[in-house]
Parts: sequence; structure tokens; C-alpha cells
Amino acid sequence: MNTRLDDSSDVTARDGRLSVALFCTALSGAVIGSVGAPLITPVATGMHVSLDAAQWTLTVTLFIGAIAGPVLGRLGSGPYRRTTILATLALVAVGGLLTVLPLPFAALLIGRGLQGLAVAVGALLMSVARTHLPPERSASTIAALSVASTVGIGVGYPVISLLDQLAGLRAAYGLGFLLSIAALAIAWRVLPVEAPGERPRIDVAGALLLALGTLGLLLVVAEPSLWATAWLAGGILVGSLAILALWAIVEMRTAAPLVNLRLLGQRPVLRANLAMFIVGIGLYLLFSLLTRYVQTPAGAHYGFALPGVAAGAALIPFSLMGFVAGKSLPYLVARITERWAYALSTMIAIAAVVLFVAADRSLLAVLVSIALLGFAVGGVFSVMPKLVLVGVPGAETASVLSINQIVRSIGFSTGSALAGFLLAAATPARSMLPTSDGYITAALWALPPLALSALIIAVRRSPRRPALPSTAS
Repeated sequence: MNTRLDDSSDVTARDGRLSVALFCTALSGAVIGSVGAPLITPVATGMHVSLDAAQWTLTVTLFIGAIAGPVLGRLGSGPYRRTTILATLALVAVGGLLTVLPLPFAALLIGRGLQGLAVAVGALLMSVARTHLPPERSASTIAALSVASTVGIGVGYPVISLLDQLAGLRAAYGLGFLLSIAALAIAWRVLPVEAPGERPRIDVAGALLLALGTLGLLLVVAEPSLWATAWLAGGILVGSLAILALWAIVEMRTAAPLVNLRLLGQRPVLRANLAMFIVGIGLYLLFSLLTRYVQTPAGAHYGFALPGVAAGAALIPFSLMGFVAGKSLPYLVARITERWAYALSTMIAIAAVVLFVAADRSLLAVLVSIALLGFAVGGVFSVMPKLVLVGVPGAETASVLSINQIVRSIGFSTGSALAGFLLAAATPARSMLPTSDGYITAALWALPPLALSALIIAVRRSPRRPALPSTAS
């Protein structure tokens, strides 16, 4: 009897260690991915490149993180999952080293691209949790892994900004390098060995087509300057959509596709991905506005002129509430279902918009808006894996989640680009800053996608009932 209890406690302790290790690895990846955002201006000034060029230290990370997901998901769908995660984290560490060494700007871009793999590995970590943890702990762990990116922003931004201010650009990038080494060590120590199985096959043609198509879409939404030449931006957009259409045809005819499109076409999966894209626009539009608003210089007669470190610290409530949402939503789901928990999260984001619009001159009100937005983002991210994995076989977990990650990235990029466009439209001629009313108008634009996303998930069509046979009178 005691032996059974001891065995049970050992299993519980092992599961707990694995759960914590997965979260720490995902959190490290999230911080590494966010390293570029606070350092765009320091890169431009310190390495004597334009702001547009420096922006690529963030864009290339986003692109690689989105594209690598399906490939890693396929590689890690069976017996090579542990090996795939370790090899990926090793490449992330190499990328971190390139960002720290005093090398030219091109080397920095390569390093940031490799660091984008840290974002892509998140789907594989979720598949580990789904495979190796019991159902209840698996669900809570996947929810925590989903909000790791939210927590990572609040942890990374202020620390990275402070390091840059105190020790310079390379020291700030050094944090990402140290975290990559720590993540690799944790994964090496804790990740379970997978059972033997069939060697996965990679659809190389599908991977290349997906990469080209997604790159084009990210370019036109993440680089608004392209639209100064409308024919060029339009051509890239049309070409990207054509390439993705060709990719879909190739995937449908391939025996071992990179992504099982028939699975993605199932109504629950399709609905969840559509909602993720739309809500991503609204969430990141508001996030971009709030982070920019608190840093507005004092001469604008609005905003709070917070310097880099203080502006980063303003995101701590965002991360704290995101973490709270990740821990609390799984318990709420048991009472009101995933659909209504998702709808509640979007309603909280709408409340953040309303509060900002009503009390934009109060720093406390804006900080509360940031906190509400963090809870909303954490709630959406914690519930989304359950929504998108309905009816998905375990072997396809990483692949489906990686596509959801691409959808999220494109939604975020669209929201960021929309924020820039709306604020540029609200900037008077011969002025560097938009008007205060421009921020309010831009924030109101976040309401339609947030509400639409909630409706997509909450309103579910009932199955059609068979018609009753008519009776003769």
C-alpha cells in the first residue's frame, strides 16, 4: 500500500517538474522573442542604420517564428520531439551569441532570425504537455504555456530597456543569450525521451511555398511604407495569396503534407483560427496605442512622457494580469465552457478600450486599461488551444497549433500596421505627433474586431434537424 502511494507521489512530482520546466522554457522563448522591440531605436543609433532597417530586427524574428512552426511541428510529431526541441534551442543559443558579439548589422539580423525559433518551439512544448501529462495537468499546463508570451513581455521590456540604458546594446541582447542557454539546459535535463516510432517526412515544397506566401503577407501588413508604392504592395499581396493558394493545392495532393488542411477545414478548427486572426487585430491595435501613448513627449499636451525603462515598467500590470488569467481561466472554463470564457476575455478587452477612451488623461486609468488588456490577452491565449484542438489527433497537435501561431502573428502584424496608419492619419501637417482625439478614434477601431471575434466563438450553429415527414390530411 505504501509502495503504491510512494509511486503515485513520485509520478505527481515528476509531472510537476515537467510542467514547470515547460513553462520556464516557453517563458524564456517569449522574452527572447520580445528582446528586439525595445531595442529598435538603440540599434538604429548605435549601428548607424535607418529605423526601417532596425525594424527588421523585430520583423525577421516574427517571420522565422511563424514559418518555422509547421516544420518543427512535423519534425517533432513523433519519436524525434525531444531531439527537435533541443536542436532548435541550440540554434537559438547560436543566434543569441551572434547578437552579443561586435559583428556587423547583417550578423545581428541573422542572429535575430535564429532567435525567432524560440517562439516557434512553443507549439512543440504544448504537444509534450498533451502527450506526457495527465488530462487535468495537461490542460492547465497548455493554458500556462499559451500565456507565457504575455508574461514574457512584462518581464522582458523593462529589464531589457534598463540593461540598454546601463550597459549598452550588446549587454541588453546578452539577456536573450543567457536565457537561451538556460532554456537549453532545462530542456536537456527534464524533457522525456519519446517512444520509438516512424521517422517523420518533411514536405519541402510545401514548406517553401508556405514560407514565401507568409513572408509576403507579413511584409505588406508589417511594413506600411510599402503602400507608398501602391502597385508594389498590391503586387506582393496578390502574389502572396496566389502562392498560398498553390500551397493549399500541393498540400491536398501530398501523401505526407506539412499541414493537414482537411483537419484545418473542420468547423471548430476553422472557427478558432478565424477568431484568432480577428481578435489579434483588435488586441494588438490597442496594445500598440497604449504603449505609444504613455511615451508621448510632454510637448504634446497629452500622454505621460514616460522614458524607456518606465514605459517598460508600465507593462508589468499587463503581464501580471495575463498570468492571473492563465491560472484562473481553466477553473472558470469548468463552469461556463471554453466558448463563454473566450467571450468574457474579449469583453474585458472592450472594457479596456472604453476606460481608455473615457479617462485617457489619467495615468492610473491608462495603467488599469493596460492591466485589463493583459487579462484579456492571457484569457484568449489560455482558452485558444482547447478551442483549436477540438477533434485534433494527438500526433497533429504541434502542426495545428503552429498554424494557429501563424494566424496570430498575421493578426498582430495587421493590428500594429492599422495602429500606425490610424495615428499617421491623425497627425497634422508639419507635426511629429498625432492629436489626442486621434488616439481615441484609433482605440474605438479596436471594438469591431473584438466584438466580432466573441460572436464567432460564442454563437455556435445548432446541427440541422431532419425534416419531419408530412402527413396527409
